[in-house]
Amino acid sequence: MAVCLAKKGYKVIGIDTDRNRLKQIQNARPPFFEPTLSDYLKEAVTKGLLLATEDSDLNCQCDVCFISVDTPGNPDGSINLTHLKKATSAIGKSLRNLASDQLVVVRSTVLPGTARNIVKPILERESGKTKGKGFMLCSNPELFRQGNTIHDTEHPDRIIIGGDEPDTTQLASFYVDFYGEHVRSILFRTTHENAELIKYANNAFIGTKISFINCIANIAEKTPHTDIETVAAGIALDTRIGPGALNAGFGWGGPCIPKDLRALISYSQRIGYGPGLLNAAVEANEKQVRKAVRFARAILVTLRGKRIAVLGLSFKPETDDMRDAISIPIIKTLLAQKANVVAYDPMAMENARRIFKNAIKYANNPFDCIEQADCCIVVTEWNDFKTISAATFVEKMRSPIVIDGRRIYDPSVFLKRGVQLVAIGLGPKA
Repeated sequence: MAVCLAKKGYKVIGIDTDRNRLKQIQNARPPFFEPTLSDYLKEAVTKGLLLATEDSDLNCQCDVCFISVDTPGNPDGSINLTHLKKATSAIGKSLRNLASDQLVVVRSTVLPGTARNIVKPILERESGKTKGKGFMLCSNPELFRQGNTIHDTEHPDRIIIGGDEPDTTQLASFYVDFYGEHVRSILFRTTHENAELIKYANNAFIGTKISFINCIANIAEKTPHTDIETVAAGIALDTRIGPGALNAGFGWGGPCIPKDLRALISYSQRIGYGPGLLNAAVEANEKQVRKAVRFARAILVTLRGKRIAVLGLSFKPETDDMRDAISIPIIKTLLAQKANVVAYDPMAMENARRIFKNAIKYANNPFDCIEQADCCIVVTEWNDFKTISAATFVEKMRSPIVIDGRRIYDPSVFLKRGVQLVAIGLGPKA
């Protein structure tokens, strides 16, 4: 969001406590991968529109302050608000030196009641001011898709604003200034609590929808002449359903959906409700992830000493993020069964080395990865992998066995070319 604001000519001050991250940004080097982020960041820094600093006192120079810290999960599924509280405290202290009312906006993913019952009291205590007389407060959860963040920031399909008047009007005016008058049609104003719950409901629905289509895929695998790709296309035509998140695979991962589902389940239990449907979605996903190794073992009988190629490590394409990526439990299970794992990902190799160190081998490209492999498991649907031909698998692999966990290959073509292809949701021929 910082670089997108700078792109439009806004002057942005980015405050963080991670000095390594600050140094990277100051040198116009993104601390993570996102398409086009490098170009945007270089332009912002070169033009002097983005200052990265650890000096939280500089917050008092800003008209709008976005709180965008992470809210990691605790072992019991609840969220950890340590970073949020520290950031809010620093903001509150900086407000003491501000003559005009600053608009404080909570972008972090937080449970219902956080802005009103935690953020607001901290701001008032540290600033010596009260909301409406020294600062304004809104909830504005980020709703972009990782790997598409710049596109989604510049072309949002909705903007959720939670809070009281006139605070929400102030934030709405900011977004009209940023995007133009046309954005008014997608502004959705509500209470803090509704805005906070919308973010969790959004991710919970996506996670549940993916678990649902994987359930149908498992049924299709045992039903002759069926293919989940066709089934999903058919039900997606129903206007009540739509095609989004209907791609069957090894399950969902990443920094948002798993954490947010666990947090929503924990919160539900705390307020006295047992969310059976959400629990079922999580359980279904955990079982789905284990299918990758089950497929491999069913064909190879034993994985001990087998060379297993893993294509894709990030939790989704167009990002290097491996937080809660399904590649992690897949590789750990393969290692536990004494397989020799070689992996490749276009962007996540550095993060993978931090996680697995010397326990696995790292290939320089997808072709080196599948060289002399006994089996290949496709975990992430990078475009680089979609262009690998059946003939290449036959030529490179010791035994051309491909487990397509993301349905990126045409089963009929691969089977005709001599590849033993196991595809999620593909039923037997007879």
